[in-house]
Amino acid sequence: MNPVCISRIATATPPHDMHAPFLAYASGMLNDPRARLLLERMAQRSGIDHRYSYLCAEAETPIHSIDGNALFRRGHFPTTAKRMELFERLAPHLLRCALDRLSLSDEERHSIGHVIVTCCTGLYAPGLDFVALEHLALDPGTERTMVGFMGCYAAINGLKLARHIVRSQPESSVLMINLELCSLHFQETQDLQSMLSFLIFADGCAASLIRADDRGLAMDSFQAILIPETTELIQWRIGDVGFDMELSGEVPTQLRRVLRESPDMLDPAHDVELWAVHPGGRTILDAVEDGLGLASDKLATSRNILRRFGNMSSATIMFVLEEMMRSARGGQRGCAMSFGPGLTAETMKFHVL
Repeated sequence: MNPVCISRIATATPPHDMHAPFLAYASGMLNDPRARLLLERMAQRSGIDHRYSYLCAEAETPIHSIDGNALFRRGHFPTTAKRMELFERLAPHLLRCALDRLSLSDEERHSIGHVIVTCCTGLYAPGLDFVALEHLALDPGTERTMVGFMGCYAAINGLKLARHIVRSQPESSVLMINLELCSLHFQETQDLQSMLSFLIFADGCAASLIRADDRGLAMDSFQAILIPETTELIQWRIGDVGFDMELSGEVPTQLRRVLRESPDMLDPAHDVELWAVHPGGRTILDAVEDGLGLASDKLATSRNILRRFGNMSSATIMFVLEEMMRSARGGQRGCAMSFGPGLTAETMKFHVL
């Protein structure tokens, strides 16, 4: 039997680059001039040039609203129900775009026996799994699994589940979808820490075909690393005006510490040539690089994805792996790593076929 592989990845983003409009809007929202100055400085140091969203449309978007439809107006930010209406309307468009780019053959479509969807930014039913079944004309009996509310490391959990499925049913393939519309949860706030969190997040979707194959990224092993006494550092709850995120500035410090103090945690790490690290932010990548003692070029792919797309939660690691697959050489060994609530690091060892 061939190893279980990520055979192919396709990605998609919404059409509007939100980064510059967001900075202008967020800066104008802050009343404290010192906070505005700090936000601008942090934006310059963020390592992000572009982020994409359905919200920011034309350049003439009014200063009192971040989106062309004036849904996010100061003093009148939308309720959670309204945001979920937007998710239900917009997410299927993004999903169909990624599925079309995956370019599945008839044989590949017929081999799909299971669809896995990861998402923590929108909920409705029947959901994105049914959109995929209809768009690809899959068998109505195709099994479906939702991996919800796990945050940025959900894709690696999805890959772990897909590997279990294919190993038990080698004749079947798994379609994995990672879709997040993080920008829907922008909050009206004077809290600088919260505003800095919104500075890095964006929207994106990845679709992947996982199967027993003789080419692609062979998934070798998985490991979950829970850092004790850090549960309060990343929290994600459903509020009245969107989903409420708490993202502590202590996250990079804790990651750096645990990677330094537990060098055997990723054993064997000495043979890893390819590092696909979730770009949760520039300071996250700096912490991993420093904690593992990596050369400055080892996280170049992750930094490039951060610069071009920002943090798209669960979809982001698949953007990194997609780019890595374009230049990886057969025989190279790699490690994918994502971080999220817990504080947890989910890792996947792989090699290139």
